[in-house]
Amino acid sequence: MKLSQFKFKLPEEKIALYPAKYRDESRLMVVHKDSGQLEHVVFKDILNYFDDKDVFIFNDTKVFPARLYGNKEKTGARIEVFLLRELNEELRLWDVLVDPARKIRIGNKLYFGDDDSMVAEVIDNTTSRGRTLRFLYDGPHDEFKKALYALGQPPLPPFIHRAAEPEDEERFQTIFAKNEGAVTVPAAGLHFSRELMKRMEIKGIDFAFITMHAGLGNFRDIDVEDLTKHKMDSEQMFVNAEACRIVNEAKDRGNRVCAVGTTVMRTIETAVGTDGHLKEYEGWTNKFIFPPYDFSVANAMVSNFHMPLSTMLMLVCSYGGYELIMDAYNVALKEGYRFGTYGDAMLILDK
Repeated sequence: MKLSQFKFKLPEEKIALYPAKYRDESRLMVVHKDSGQLEHVVFKDILNYFDDKDVFIFNDTKVFPARLYGNKEKTGARIEVFLLRELNEELRLWDVLVDPARKIRIGNKLYFGDDDSMVAEVIDNTTSRGRTLRFLYDGPHDEFKKALYALGQPPLPPFIHRAAEPEDEERFQTIFAKNEGAVTVPAAGLHFSRELMKRMEIKGIDFAFITMHAGLGNFRDIDVEDLTKHKMDSEQMFVNAEACRIVNEAKDRGNRVCAVGTTVMRTIETAVGTDGHLKEYEGWTNKFIFPPYDFSVANAMVSNFHMPLSTMLMLVCSYGGYELIMDAYNVALKEGYRFGTYGDAMLILDK
């Protein structure tokens, strides 16, 4: 398939700038793959589509406050620094993006905090916007991380055109976030409240947790029309034995296995064996899923409504069927669904 097949007109006002008042009260469109039927319900009604011993797979990655603002030495120019990943604990080295990049060269120092208490030196250029920073901090590593993160803000995606606010610290994070390392939140997981998950437990639904540290590559523009030539950024992922046991037993019983979000789907499709069972995995993946694609593990999926031309939309179309999902997106636009990370959700059922 071609990039242009995933283009649609998304008015700016359809992109959610803020989350729903309550996590589980976003709208939910239910897409039945076998009949093509669409239902419109509230997210907490998802409970009605699952039974005892069905399984939901969640991504328990935790977003860290990756967006910092600092000032360049001498000129005082304001510089945005986006933390990507820590390269070396001992040396305090971080892989970052800087903006405006043209002002930042090797050897420059950047100052952060009202009192310039955090200082970093640029020691390498990696890409046009990428740099390696060495933070000049003498204390213990835990103390350094705490001080660094205290300066940061939640890294809202580029299509949310507003500054981060205090509420985002809680809402730009799933309630089950545990393993720190993501620079964007696995959005489908945002709809699950503690109350809803308790009700799911009471109904006998099982939970499996994997970790994929979602990166900025999820928002990177694809610059090739031929999708086979697009390369995804690598993201770190972990699938443990317990998750494998829960998922594989459900598959063997014939229960529903629901992947919550595109990061979960990419993780389990990376870690699946030739027998269709989930395998333990620790490493990196750059798996890019676009139509046509045969899925091996999940037979249900939760996802948000994604941006045009995005790799997330391509994966959802792979799972739900290109024509059915694009038709569903047209219906969502007419029915006033909210798009993006803080938007509404879709549940796709195989049968």
